[in-house]
Amino acid sequence: MQWLENIVNELISFIEWKPMTTTLSPAEFTIQRPTYDRINAVRWIFSHARQHMGIIFLLFAGAFGNAALAAVVPLLVGDAFNAMLNSSPNTGVLLPLALTIGGTQIFRGVLQLGRNFGAELLGQRLEREIRDEMYLSLLGKSMTFHNLQPVGDTMARATNDVREVNLMFSPGINLVIGSAFFLVMPIIAAPKYHVSLVVTPILFAIFYFIALFRYLDNLQPISDEVRASFGDMNSHLAESLDGVETVKGAAQENAEVERFVINAKRVRDAFILQGDTEARFVAFLLYGIAIAAGLTHALFLFRAGLLNTGQVIGYFGLLRMLDFPTFTSTWAYTQVSMGISSAKRILELMNRENNLDQNTAGYIGPIHGEIEFKDVSFSYPDSTDPILDTISFKVKPGQTVAIVGQTGAGKTSLVKLVNRIYDTSGGKILIDGQDVRDWNLASLRSQISIIEQDIFLFSRSISDNIAFGNPNVGREVIEAAAKAAQAHDFIQTFDKGYDTVIGERGVTLSGGQRQRLALARAFLTDPRILILDDSTSAIDSATEDKIQQAISAAAKGRTTLLITHRLSQIRWADMIVVIKKGHIVAMGSHDDLMKTSDAYSRIFRE
Repeated sequence: MQWLENIVNELISFIEWKPMTTTLSPAEFTIQRPTYDRINAVRWIFSHARQHMGIIFLLFAGAFGNAALAAVVPLLVGDAFNAMLNSSPNTGVLLPLALTIGGTQIFRGVLQLGRNFGAELLGQRLEREIRDEMYLSLLGKSMTFHNLQPVGDTMARATNDVREVNLMFSPGINLVIGSAFFLVMPIIAAPKYHVSLVVTPILFAIFYFIALFRYLDNLQPISDEVRASFGDMNSHLAESLDGVETVKGAAQENAEVERFVINAKRVRDAFILQGDTEARFVAFLLYGIAIAAGLTHALFLFRAGLLNTGQVIGYFGLLRMLDFPTFTSTWAYTQVSMGISSAKRILELMNRENNLDQNTAGYIGPIHGEIEFKDVSFSYPDSTDPILDTISFKVKPGQTVAIVGQTGAGKTSLVKLVNRIYDTSGGKILIDGQDVRDWNLASLRSQISIIEQDIFLFSRSISDNIAFGNPNVGREVIEAAAKAAQAHDFIQTFDKGYDTVIGERGVTLSGGQRQRLALARAFLTDPRILILDDSTSAIDSATEDKIQQAISAAAKGRTTLLITHRLSQIRWADMIVVIKKGHIVAMGSHDDLMKTSDAYSRIFRE
């Protein structure tokens, strides 16, 4: 019964209207929004629902009125039978009774519409709010989180799981509340005929809830498995589609299909188990017993002269109201259980620990460009092997520093510590004498641009991609940045020029074109620190000289960290740092290092 105790405790908390609290873990990036109680899934859902008390009142009022007016019908029908079964039938009462029934049912329909409208509106609003909250939370997660979290599973939570929370309210909770009042009305109305007639609906309610709580205890872990298996299947699907070129290149289509079939079978088995559990719910059996027992009881009272024919008919009509909670219980509570399981998955994702915080109260100011690494060490979470170990060197403002080393030496990890994409495991990095952890994160990152080898472009127009870091600039500024990056000429070859929409990740462009757009995007933001992570590797030799001139011009007046294997770019660096297996093994100019450093000279010999 732990499930029931949790629900009751949360309902008490909900009724008491405690102020909302938040257990948000530190966020790398946040936007001011209402905070919600994230202690557990039920409290979190209720903290959202509290924002819409007017709609909740409409839902409850509509459900109560609907049930109360539904109970009027069998009572009036019983009166009509009595009027006609008298020794002198009174047909004059039939028209008023019919009009009363018609009027009450029209009003009942309005109340039912209000209930359904309120539930649907509440579900849609909560879905919108939860999507908004989840999206902002995902934007606020560190790269460590995103590197470890499968995209497909995230998408399943952000789409299907959020949708399940909506369905939890409409039709789920909507029908649960409505059926609860239908369960109560026979208990309230039955004593009108004879006080003992309340026994059957009360006993039905007791055994109904006992069976229901056992049913929910069995159903909840199955609902958890349904949602988890769907998330795993979605993860594999997204991974396979994202790497479809690799799958086809290795002729592994059949192997991937077999893996997907296994995951789909797990989802199917979970749904079958859920259906089997639903089929074992004994609500319909209890309903049949209640109808038989209640009618038998009423007939005994009729034979004893304590009830008349119309009262027996009216009481039977009241018992028939129990079919609504019986019918809805087979799937409405399943929908509630699925919603809670989905809320758990969403909340688990949002509450997962972040390694960075945005430090809104941190240092804010213009960056001059001095960078100092002091005994910097770094390792990825759950890894005992350090990627970087006691790295120390200093870059003066305006200097260009080339960072070289063989693949896996730790070059990319090093530069990603500068703007806190990752955080150091030991030591510290100073920018203008301030520890990067003491900087306001937004201020720090707005003045640093990183261009990576794996360029990401959005499925938007070329101009939108170039202006991504500063979307309010005019077309002239965008074109100037494109010309500086040697991208203007190839952009003009497209029919729509700068308004051309490129495919996701820029798949409609060549590698060199993507990198030149990334350079244009970096030039437009005018960063104080520019980091180029092998960003010209896909540029042909004919374009390289122009790109190098553009980079050289862009590097003037700003600090540049350059990761590259191109000798032509390394030569004009003010300082070269050679990294091997996470350690600095040499520093100096190209000519000096060729004479004194085997690790450096080996890079070019190989």
